[in-house]
Amino acid sequence: MVFWPGVVVATPAHSGVGATLTYRSELFLTPGTLVRVPLGAREVLGVVWECPTEPPEGLTEAQTKPVAGVLEGLPPLNARWQQLVRFAAQYYQRSLGEVALAALPPQLRDLSAEQLARRLKKKKKQKEAGVDATTPVDTGTGGHDLSDEQAEALQALEAAQTPVLLYGATGSGKTEVYLQATLHVLQSHAEAQVLVMVPEINLTPQLEARFRERFEPLFGAGALVCLHSGMTPAQRLSGWLAAHTGQARIVLGTRMAVLASLPGLRLIVVDEEHDPSYKSQEGARYSARDLAVYRAKVETEALAVEGVHAPRCRVVLGSATPSLETWHAADQGRYLRLAMPARIGGGALPRLRLVDMNHQPKGAVLAPPLVAAMSERIARGEQCMVLLNRRGYAPVLACHDCGWKSACPHCSAFRVFHKLDRTLRCHHCGFTERVPRACPDCGNLDIAPVGRGTEQLEEHLASLLVDVKRPDGGPARVARMDADSTRLKGSLEQQLATMHSGEVDVLVGTQMIAKGHDFRRITLVAAINADSGLFASDYRAPERLFALLMQAGGRAGRDAAFVTEQGSASELWVQTWTPAHPLFAALRQHDFPAFAAQQLEEREGAGMPPYGYQALLRADARTQQAAQAYLNAAAQAAEGLPHRDAITLYPAVPLTIQRVANVERAQLLVEATSRGALQRFLNAWQPLLLACRSLPEARGLVRFAVDVDPLVI
Repeated sequence: MVFWPGVVVATPAHSGVGATLTYRSELFLTPGTLVRVPLGAREVLGVVWECPTEPPEGLTEAQTKPVAGVLEGLPPLNARWQQLVRFAAQYYQRSLGEVALAALPPQLRDLSAEQLARRLKKKKKQKEAGVDATTPVDTGTGGHDLSDEQAEALQALEAAQTPVLLYGATGSGKTEVYLQATLHVLQSHAEAQVLVMVPEINLTPQLEARFRERFEPLFGAGALVCLHSGMTPAQRLSGWLAAHTGQARIVLGTRMAVLASLPGLRLIVVDEEHDPSYKSQEGARYSARDLAVYRAKVETEALAVEGVHAPRCRVVLGSATPSLETWHAADQGRYLRLAMPARIGGGALPRLRLVDMNHQPKGAVLAPPLVAAMSERIARGEQCMVLLNRRGYAPVLACHDCGWKSACPHCSAFRVFHKLDRTLRCHHCGFTERVPRACPDCGNLDIAPVGRGTEQLEEHLASLLVDVKRPDGGPARVARMDADSTRLKGSLEQQLATMHSGEVDVLVGTQMIAKGHDFRRITLVAAINADSGLFASDYRAPERLFALLMQAGGRAGRDAAFVTEQGSASELWVQTWTPAHPLFAALRQHDFPAFAAQQLEEREGAGMPPYGYQALLRADARTQQAAQAYLNAAAQAAEGLPHRDAITLYPAVPLTIQRVANVERAQLLVEATSRGALQRFLNAWQPLLLACRSLPEARGLVRFAVDVDPLVI
């Protein structure tokens, strides 16, 4: 008997290839089976989506090719995973295969049958050698005392019938709630799995250490795996196989982990749920936070149908500064909001100190009162953190004689001056050159940096604190943590270790140091260039700035006993030219609800999310004219669509940085008053977008993409 499996392969939505490709097989292949199939001259990895006994109408055996092989020994990807992928592809306007294959580890495509068999055999031995997950263990709190707020949050979480927003102040013990909820889930079912998500790779070492310390003695060394893009292909494959086969009980990862195969999933934790890093900005532009909520719903519905004990998969969204979309959902009752306003140990949140830069010495990078406060704290053995969200030494190198600037020849942006390796580096396309000895245009030897980045701030702070002594009589030590200083493998863990051990007195860094880290000795945090987010064109800029400052301030005073022992109060210093801005009034009171209410009122009046729904049609082309011509043609083609009257199409415009790597970029904004209307329109528009590529005016188009629920407009 011949079967006709429909297989999804990695093809982009605009390739014109159908959702599934039909092949032949003499064996029935369970949907979700991983196979290798011929595609043109290549043999590629695919996922069986269906396996009917009859071919599609009009298709003959001579027109199809047989399945080349099956990945033996791997359980099929289950129906719940397929439903998640199908939803993601439909909602974010991508092809089924693009989303499905992106969720699989790349190395899986290259393994031979023998190599895969060896890896699976190794995994089986590791599982058998581990601690038996059914072994009875302490079913209480594992010997860890909980605050009243933590205990109440856990109790409410167990009874929750909706997604839970864990709204806890920085230092309130949200991580302990995650640990306790994980413990309860793993003890309640022998095959239960937990997914814990963090927004950035640099947050995984600290959280991984806490989870391993807590759960490896109970469930074995292989019970926890990580999944993120910073891992080697072999590590990603090993982690994915452990999750897919059920060996891993806990998966800790970044946004990519939301699509991992977890057959026993019972709990999803999205830490720092407000972070924009959860929204992918390339490929299938999905929101991992929103998919986590949907995935919990799918898992819960399936468990209820199967009649499994405790048939719920819960999802917890944790943050001290929730996204306004999540906060609004809680206001409407769609999410359960659990508040934890008090810090563990009774410590106070940092006091805000606004520094009016209008009253400081001209040209001062750091206000003298701030430098004095930092010096006092270093002398007492305390640590400080200085936030400047711009890496490199200076954003521009310039000649003041002829006006030359270090522009990137491939992008409409400047190359950043990096002093340590004497290079000019474009942070958009990566183009790098050595710093010229003289101005390339006029020969002037006096070319100088303009503006400042973390490298320059680190150097400047070291000079300002050169006479400051630590309690042991040694000199003050300044360190920097950003994407440049943590590029090498192991460098992030090493820098975190020196900070935790007290070897560093002042930590300078970008936003990567501002969230999630539990530095116990920091008592002062300073934000140097906060005003950049107050007057940006992006309507989300105030929300992001408030969250960044609240999160950065939350690194100070986390150890109440240490602060009390030192006899000082934790502080958040913000240098600003506009101290009367209303954002700072809410920040001073640590009043996120008031800030959120004000921002939501503004957005409601303007019809912006979460009161409106948006998508962007982006076009990349060889010329700006071709990019905008394609967008205008697409807008014209949409006029005849049945749902056009519910949609607002705005004119095509260049992106803020309109050229990257010699590719011109433009976009067109689509708005609707309901999510359903937007989705119906986009579904009807998709074939027309493909057809518009062949128009003469769109010649030169490189690619187009639809970005649903964009975070950057």
